[in-house]
Amino acid sequence: LSPSDSSWDAAYERELQTFQDIGDAGEIWFGEESMVRIIRWLEKHRVPLDSSVLDIGTGNGVLLVELAKSGYMNLTGIDYSPAAIQLSEKVREKEGMSNIKLKVEDFLAPSAELSGFDICIDKGTFDAVSLDPENAAGKRQQYLRSLGRVLKPEGFFLITSCNWTKEELLNEFREGFEILEELPTPKFCFGGRIGNSVTALVFQRK
Repeated sequence: LSPSDSSWDAAYERELQTFQDIGDAGEIWFGEESMVRIIRWLEKHRVPLDSSVLDIGTGNGVLLVELAKSGYMNLTGIDYSPAAIQLSEKVREKEGMSNIKLKVEDFLAPSAELSGFDICIDKGTFDAVSLDPENAAGKRQQYLRSLGRVLKPEGFFLITSCNWTKEELLNEFREGFEILEELPTPKFCFGGRIGNSVTALVFQRK
């Protein structure tokens, strides 16, 4: 699916309807453990609770709600799908989390006020961008430029991907970022070879 693909909007509109009907926020990308992994890392490294956090491609906003429940106070979620932001607003209201800011933004062309974040988190957005049939390589470069603009020097970037291996991600983010840690993800075995279906890495901006 590419960012130009309206099926994202359609998917979020369906989830929005479901949420209004039964209060279910819909699918959590990469499952619950992917959120726990991110929050554990932040806690382990004693990342201050007032650090500014940007969730890139926030979808239903559930990660931000979990971060707020863990005590984080300065939270922003962006998504280029207006239906996703509507859904995350509903989720935020239901949970009573007034300290979560939500905006319709295209990360590949971020507005000027989207800057100075201590932490950026991506679960699947880089995957979606880099699969775009129209100029995927150019969009990956644009993503990198945007990341360099919105994340402070020394800031942390936590990425969860199901399309890229650790080595490929190291190569993609080699300019301007250094790897701090690989986070443990579920392993699978196929034909006697053990692999990871999901890669989760923490980078620091130089």
